[in-house]
Amino acid sequence: MPTRALVTLPSILDNDFYKFTMQQGVVRLFQGASARYRFINRGKHSFPPGFAEALRASVDAMAELRLSREEKRFLQVTCPYLDPVYLDFLDGYRYNPEEVHIEQHGDQLQVHIEGLWYRTILWEVPIMSLICELYYIMQNENRISNDEVIQNIRQKIENYRSLGVNIAEFGTRRRYSYEVHRLVVQALRQYGEGSFVGTSNVHMAMAHQTKPIGTHAHEWFMFHAARYGFKMANAMGLENWVRVFRGDLGIALSDTYTTDVFFKQFDKMFSKLFDGVRHDSGDPLQFADKVIAHYQQLGIDPVSKTIIFSDALNYDKVARIAEHCQGRIGMSFGIGTNFTNDAGPKAMNIVIKMTEAHPQDGEWTEVVKLSDEHGKYTGSEQVINLSKTILNID
Repeated sequence: MPTRALVTLPSILDNDFYKFTMQQGVVRLFQGASARYRFINRGKHSFPPGFAEALRASVDAMAELRLSREEKRFLQVTCPYLDPVYLDFLDGYRYNPEEVHIEQHGDQLQVHIEGLWYRTILWEVPIMSLICELYYIMQNENRISNDEVIQNIRQKIENYRSLGVNIAEFGTRRRYSYEVHRLVVQALRQYGEGSFVGTSNVHMAMAHQTKPIGTHAHEWFMFHAARYGFKMANAMGLENWVRVFRGDLGIALSDTYTTDVFFKQFDKMFSKLFDGVRHDSGDPLQFADKVIAHYQQLGIDPVSKTIIFSDALNYDKVARIAEHCQGRIGMSFGIGTNFTNDAGPKAMNIVIKMTEAHPQDGEWTEVVKLSDEHGKYTGSEQVINLSKTILNID
């Protein structure tokens, strides 16, 4: 079994789009804020000897990444809501590997990230993709052939197209490898006309001439809880998103502190201003019914709005959701691991989450994510219970 491996990423844009959109928000509003993140091994995977050293070398190599002139031009043309000041900032941005702390104790891996939030926000997704790819290399986990990857994706996207639904690729963080990811997007682009609408990966979007897709993640609202308190986290998170993007990027993530709490603050102004919401946990059919009822109660036609479904989707789940929502509300689907890590070996179940935030004029404050299912909670039991008490969650 090899104990040395190196995986290098091809581009600073090999990352999820919402990391860059959130980074613009942080650069604009929270320049002095700091953040801490931690790797969580949900799948209880055992890492081989030397894994930390291999990951360390791969993370160190990221210091060489920088925005090219062509990449900057792509963002200017494709994403006009990324302002010139931010793009100039990104042009000068360099990963600082000293912000990432990696240790291995036996077969268990520890990764911690700490630094200014506007800098550390970009680490999460590429580090997860590196962990996955290195794991399969060092475990000698062989995959299916390139032709099989392409045919597999062709069959999937043709099946989705038969349902008449829009499909985006959301699989960067837990991909089998960069090469498999590249083949997946290539096949989606080639065979997905009429269904495939884009990818969350900005580098892949540029390489395959499709749309980068995303808005914000849970950490946006988690930070706002540290800055403004749990009761104001959703409202201030939405308010500040509007301040930065003025109506663009209008899909709101709803489940950071449960959907029920979110909709208490997603009032008529926000409901009209935002194009829709994203589902990331809990029963998708129940969620759809709640969203439709919310819009109807406010006198808004649900058909004019969209739900982006993105929680562990496969064909059967998408077909069930599409049948339930057809004609009632707009819908689109973000497929992640089922696209980019269906190559033979079992997909990894890992996450990296913000654990603490330090607003510029505040102090280090633990943050939590509640979600609509307990298995996706992150944070200490003490602060989870505190947040539930403050938010009146049973």
